[in-house]
Amino acid sequence: MTISDFYLAGCVVASVVTSLRWFRVAQREHYLPLSATRFAIRWWKRGGTNSLVFLLAVSAAITSAWFPVASLITAVAITFGPIGLGIKGRTSALAWTRRLRTLTATSLVLIAAIFVLVRQLNIRSIGFAVSALLVPCFIDIALTALKPIEQRMARRYVADASTTLERVNPIRVAITGSYGKTTIKGYVRHLLSDTFSVTASPASFNNSAGLSRSVNEHLTDGTEVFVAEMGTYGPGEIAELVNWVQPSISVLASIGPVHLERFGDLETIVSAKSEIFSTSRTAVINIDAYGLAGEADRLQASGIDVVRCSSKDRSADVYAGYDDGLTVTLSGRTIVAGLTSDAAATNVACAVAVATTLGVSDETITKQLADLPVTEHRRQMLKSPTGVTIIDDTYNSNPAGAALALQTLADLDARRKVVVTPGMVELGSRQASENRRFGVDASLIADDLIIVGHTNRAALNNGARDGTARINLVRTRNDAIEWVRANLTSGDAVLYENDLPDHYA
Repeated sequence: MTISDFYLAGCVVASVVTSLRWFRVAQREHYLPLSATRFAIRWWKRGGTNSLVFLLAVSAAITSAWFPVASLITAVAITFGPIGLGIKGRTSALAWTRRLRTLTATSLVLIAAIFVLVRQLNIRSIGFAVSALLVPCFIDIALTALKPIEQRMARRYVADASTTLERVNPIRVAITGSYGKTTIKGYVRHLLSDTFSVTASPASFNNSAGLSRSVNEHLTDGTEVFVAEMGTYGPGEIAELVNWVQPSISVLASIGPVHLERFGDLETIVSAKSEIFSTSRTAVINIDAYGLAGEADRLQASGIDVVRCSSKDRSADVYAGYDDGLTVTLSGRTIVAGLTSDAAATNVACAVAVATTLGVSDETITKQLADLPVTEHRRQMLKSPTGVTIIDDTYNSNPAGAALALQTLADLDARRKVVVTPGMVELGSRQASENRRFGVDASLIADDLIIVGHTNRAALNNGARDGTARINLVRTRNDAIEWVRANLTSGDAVLYENDLPDHYA
């Protein structure tokens, strides 16, 4: 073994070790191409320590052109850095699924080929070091190459699901929106359950793989209604889902800056979400949301039956609002008044619109509204063993939902109120301003604001300075939980608003 081979071995080992870190990021980011590189840049730029470690790694790689041993400094740097982004992970370990195993094999073959090429070109030490630094890029190349293959494989499951749908032939209801779709799905299933045999896609199974799995594993003979939640990261994705699910009733519940960094602007979100109506005979639309009043007019002009829902316009086809309790009207006819509930009014209106479209009686809707299900981790009210009231809103990451959760905290009769949050992400150019606004609102309601992590720390901190809350900065959610346990007692309340996976800085 030559000395050059020793440097090669060091860089190869470092590349394999650090690749585990970026495989986990890729998996958490739904195997989107460029996700590993994007988060690598984010982490190496975070804080002075990581920036210095990265500068050392790059400098060592360049220096290795004259002093080959410096390549081992680069190898050590990428093995242990970025500091704070562990290989194992605090919130989610690698799940060795078939897809991850395929990505791992493809990436490692590519990395090995690069090292062999570098060795053959006789650019050895500097080539080894630079190749080790570029591991996230190689993983993204593998993700890009595998994407069409994965899509072809997924079509087999979609074909099976399509065949099952045709055989069982239930009424198909599709629900989308920037937020609220999982909650509305639960409400629709609940409102229909006394009248129909209903199957709904579980949890947040809202992409092609999730929906095909839902159909293949859960749809049985005798199912009368299938309720499908549909999500999207960009234009065309919902259209693909609708093409084989073919819903006859579709719901567009909300438009907001969720995933704005991927869509670019709200108009693109409206267009992408509206793909859900391409096979629908009935469109249920929340006309309070950005751009959807005009979308309702456009769809009606095209010949689709449109049910307009609102929490503001009492003349809407379905109105839900809070007037000394929850009030629901259908075309001006009141079916519920003064009901005690904390459900988001437009979510209720959209769910009621589906139920009434399917012929569920006013009496049944009224009875079922009195016992709406609570979606886990979305404004879920809990009580700790020590008597602290907990509002679990950890699955929410949008400004409208965060505002509702803050209002829930504000309405509580609690001695001391605390908000724990890492802020909201994937809001594009609005991320800083939305988190700053949330910091202001939270600091006016809470006695203490616990800011978790670094991603939105500056924006939340800047906003909170306009309020009266004491600000506490912690590194992880576990640190925040320990703070809550040490400082809150019976009669106090805490809101856990959003929970970012630990690949966010």
